[in-house]
Amino acid sequence: MATRIQRTHTGAGWGLFLASVLLATPAGAQENFYKGKQINLVVGYGTGGGYDVYARLVGKHISRFIPGNPTVVVQNMPGAGSLRAVNHIYNVAPKDGTAFAMFSSSMPVRSILGGNKSVQFDSLRMTWLGSSSSFAGDAYLLVVRTDAPSSTIDQVRSADGQLLVVGSSGPGSSSYDIPAVLRDTIGLRYKMVSGYPGSSDLFLAMERNEIQARMVNLTGLKAVRADWLKPSSPYRILVQFGRKTRVEDLPGVPTARELALNPSARDLINLVEIPFELSRPFAAPPHVPADRAKILQAAFRDAHRDPQFLAEAKNLDLDISPIGPDEVLAALKSVEKADPKHLGYLQKLYAGAKD
Repeated sequence: MATRIQRTHTGAGWGLFLASVLLATPAGAQENFYKGKQINLVVGYGTGGGYDVYARLVGKHISRFIPGNPTVVVQNMPGAGSLRAVNHIYNVAPKDGTAFAMFSSSMPVRSILGGNKSVQFDSLRMTWLGSSSSFAGDAYLLVVRTDAPSSTIDQVRSADGQLLVVGSSGPGSSSYDIPAVLRDTIGLRYKMVSGYPGSSDLFLAMERNEIQARMVNLTGLKAVRADWLKPSSPYRILVQFGRKTRVEDLPGVPTARELALNPSARDLINLVEIPFELSRPFAAPPHVPADRAKILQAAFRDAHRDPQFLAEAKNLDLDISPIGPDEVLAALKSVEKADPKHLGYLQKLYAGAKD
């Protein structure tokens, strides 16, 4: 399937950072700092999944846009749905511009909600680089085996049907939390099996029939299991989440909003979907020196405009619809304006995240 490389979010948000970069310390000074250095790019998931694919693509290209062309090394740090990686980048990683991370899009919301001692970071104080995707051409999918006893919307909603066995990496991950949201908003009846280290393990578990269903991004599915999307595939997509409308590639698959049991359920879906606007987020620790922060932000922006980067992303069927740091922060701040009842629901849901 052809990938749509979206550029609908590259205007005002990035323009502000272009202006600020022009005022930054001259590139020569930063070249002296970065030359011969290594930058660690921490990924909150194991190898082989969608997050890992995006991180390795960014890691491969971003060095060309950093003065001094430092080496960028990708370091996988799975755990608690990427909470381990966020806590690490915020509290442990060096704050000198030689480390940044990619993690679950739901993680930044947790610090805004509060109430979870395992969340040891403040997402509004992180040094945001942006997000590779704003979900313009992506969707978060509930995929089931067609031989599962419950494999249609009506069956998974029916009180007489068998519970759908869903796999996930564990509490705190989108693969764990979104099925719970679907339970409470569209009537999904399921049993969770968690503890899989990463996306590749979940794919294998589906193929071995250890689990009957999983959540996965459309872009991740295209990148590593494109055959699952074929009409003859033994897998079926039941729901697409994170979207106001159906993605063009899946016109016959309903969105969660369409299946919402009532208006309040639809409002809750709207809130939970906000993090998908920054579905592939990248951030450095707080307190990175301002000149180096601007260098990293500009490099992230320029990499996502680069023909080599875009060509490789197209070959990987990735959704490239980047947003900048200001847009990330605007999306996060909009969470604070949501219905307190729904914020309470999210707080309770996310309280299950473990170290």
